[in-house]
Amino acid sequence: MAGEVLVDALPYIDLGYDDPGVREAAIAMVEEECRRYRPTKNYLEHLPALNTTAFETELMAAEFERIQKRLPMEPLSMKRYELPPPPAGKLNEVSAWGESVDNSMAQLEHQAVRAMNLELMAEYGCEMWKSYLETLVTMQAKCQARLAEVKKEIQDVNWARKTKQTQGGEKLRSLEAQWVMLVSKNYEIEQACAKLEEQIYHKKVASNGMEMPDKEQ
Repeated sequence: MAGEVLVDALPYIDLGYDDPGVREAAIAMVEEECRRYRPTKNYLEHLPALNTTAFETELMAAEFERIQKRLPMEPLSMKRYELPPPPAGKLNEVSAWGESVDNSMAQLEHQAVRAMNLELMAEYGCEMWKSYLETLVTMQAKCQARLAEVKKEIQDVNWARKTKQTQGGEKLRSLEAQWVMLVSKNYEIEQACAKLEEQIYHKKVASNGMEMPDKEQ
């Protein structure tokens, strides 16, 4: 059939792969084919266009744009952690003091939440970490089991390939021996026929009383 490639290599049977220069020659052939090969078909055309911004937020888009423009990253602002008093020109304004008080209450609540998180971590952190480690161990066991399955599948494929090639090699050797035997028999038959023809020629000459011609003439 057109387009089919006949692979006639039998790596488990063929010899000579370890000879000097064979590997280098094979690598050179692959590199030459890669250099000459120019794909003319888009093998991904049946797939929808890739949407690279599906999970991109405005913050991420701005950061990607900054990286693309190679602009330096803005330093971390610590203003939200400060407790500044009202500006000097607004010391007598109630609204300015109200903003400062709200800021201080927000900072106090933030510190209270941090203290609560530390207490929760001290009480439940070990158990949570143990549960997380158990999950990791379970995932590792599943991955190792899957890895063992894949390795077994690979081993089975290689074993089946080796068995098939070994059987094919035995058949090839048998056919080769048969071919050599037939060629040898044909050669023996040809030699026997040549001798018979020579004997027949000698008898004809002797019966006719003809002088045998010199073979060198």
